[in-house]
Amino acid sequence: MPAPLTLEGFRADLAEFLYQRPDEVDLEESPMDAGLDSLRIVTLLERWRETGVEVTFVELAECTSFAQWWQLLCARRRGADHADA
Repeated sequence: MPAPLTLEGFRADLAEFLYQRPDEVDLEESPMDAGLDSLRIVTLLERWRETGVEVTFVELAECTSFAQWWQLLCARRRGADHADA
């Protein structure tokens, strides 16, 4: 199983699809305003699922910023951590 998702990994994943450096990713930016289309979001979603985070496209679509995405992913990651304990 791949390593758990970290904030650095999350930023790196976003940066790859936004054609930016990870330190350039503005977590307060809207994913749609940043230029992510549904195909890229699904690709990111699948990548994050491989790390054990269970989240749906609809849940991500309801979020208005990358920071909200991260909060959701963290909540789901913690849930997965507790389920394994």
